[in-house]
Amino acid sequence: MPIPAPELHLDHEAVLWSAGEADRVGRPRLILLHGYASDEADLFGISAYLPLEPVIASLRAPIPEGPGFAWFSRFTNVSVDPLAANADAAARAVLDWLDEQPDAPTGLLGFSQGGALALQLMRLAPERFDFAVMLSAFVVQGTEEGDAALAERRPPVFWGRGTHDDTIPAAGVARAADWLAAHTALDARIYEGLGHGISPLELGDISSFIRTHLPR
Repeated sequence: MPIPAPELHLDHEAVLWSAGEADRVGRPRLILLHGYASDEADLFGISAYLPLEPVIASLRAPIPEGPGFAWFSRFTNVSVDPLAANADAAARAVLDWLDEQPDAPTGLLGFSQGGALALQLMRLAPERFDFAVMLSAFVVQGTEEGDAALAERRPPVFWGRGTHDDTIPAAGVARAADWLAAHTALDARIYEGLGHGISPLELGDISSFIRTHLPR
């Protein structure tokens, strides 16, 4: 019998916002999802390089692990091939948090585990997100309830990766390439010499992508 996925919850007090509550009204929202063993402060550092229009909310993953936090544990999953149930548990924790926020057009930006989670959020709730940015990330295996809707709607997804990224195996890259091409309006970018990280050139491309796809 499979072990049921844990019920996860986000720490509301750990969310980093780019604007105070009063200044968020009427603006689109961009949710940042950090990578493995990191925290909400990591990706928040790139906020200065992103468009000013969206309010940024940088979330902390719910599982304490290593020097930081994880969306799905390496102790119960292959590091870049998590069980779909565990990825879904993390995505539902984000959706539960989002349910408590005011309605606003919402985009997603995630790195590594967080990039996989960004897509998993779209797969569970395709109608709730306008675009996603996946950086040095992968696609969770399996079929989700929103996959058919994504294939029909084709939301814009930016997928950036480096030629020297040895964290995501070739099989994971190939799976992501096939899945994203079949389900999204894909903007795929490959950066020469980049490892498992984010380059200044990539930041410029990300900013242009977000600006292009922000709801007006």
